[in-house]
Amino acid sequence: MKKLIQKYDPNWINSFNKIKQALDLALTGISYQIEHIGSTSVPSLDAKPIIDIDIIYKEDATFDKIKTALENIGYYHNGDQGIPEREVFKRDGITTNPVLDSIPHHLYVCLHGSQGLERHLLSRDYLRKHKWAREKYQQMKYEIADKVNQDRKKYAELKELTVNDFIDQIIEKEKNIE
Repeated sequence: MKKLIQKYDPNWINSFNKIKQALDLALTGISYQIEHIGSTSVPSLDAKPIIDIDIIYKEDATFDKIKTALENIGYYHNGDQGIPEREVFKRDGITTNPVLDSIPHHLYVCLHGSQGLERHLLSRDYLRKHKWAREKYQQMKYEIADKVNQDRKKYAELKELTVNDFIDQIIEKEKNIE
C-alpha cells in the first residue's frame, strides 16, 4: 500500500517552478502573483506529493481574466468549496499539457487580502520558520494517515477536523509576530 505522506523531496520546488512557468505563459498580460503554498512549500516537511498553488489577484475584474486564461489551458472552475474568495480550479481532462497533466497539484485563485489566502501564507511562513511546529504538524499528518489506513478521502476529512485548530494557533502566533 502506498503511503499518503512522503518524505520531503527538494524536487517539489522544481515541480512548482515548472507549473508556475506554464501558468505564467497562460496569464501573460494579466496582473497577478503566484505563491507555492501547502506542505510541499516547506523545506524538510514530509507531505502528500501534491503541489499547492495560489494565484493572487487584487482587482475583482482580474478574476474573470484569470478564469478565462485558465480555461484556455484546460482547467475548469470548481467554485470556492466553502471558502470565500479562494476559488478552486481543476484539470478538465480534455485539454492536455505535458507539465500541468504530469505534476499533481491543487490550484487556487485568491483575492489579495482574503482570509483563505492569509491562512495559506501565514501557516506556510510559520512552518518554514519554526522547526517545532513543522515536526508537530508532520507527526499529526502521519498519525491521521495511519488512522485512516492511507485512504486519501478519509485523510482529507479527518485532517480538516483535527489539524485546523493547530493551524489556527500557529496563524495567530504568526499574526502576533508581525
